[in-house]
Amino acid sequence: MGRTPLRIYYGPQEESRDVQVSETRQARRNVTVPLSEILPLLADAVESDRTWLRDFRDDEVTISMDLYEVILAYQHYRRPSA
Repeated sequence: MGRTPLRIYYGPQEESRDVQVSETRQARRNVTVPLSEILPLLADAVESDRTWLRDFRDDEVTISMDLYEVILAYQHYRRPSA
């Protein structure tokens, strides 16, 4: 039997209209996507305790100030009461 070479999956052939790719000075690629597109996948990965999440745990993400304020309020009100 011959060995099948591994192939790299680059995602769907056709890019979504609401995805924007931009280059930075450090030649790193940044992608802007709607939160609704990645949140369910990230939630599933956290729930499934996927190892690859650890590779990105120190990465920074940029979110809107509105979302940040809502997250802070949620964090404050979800604390268990004494």
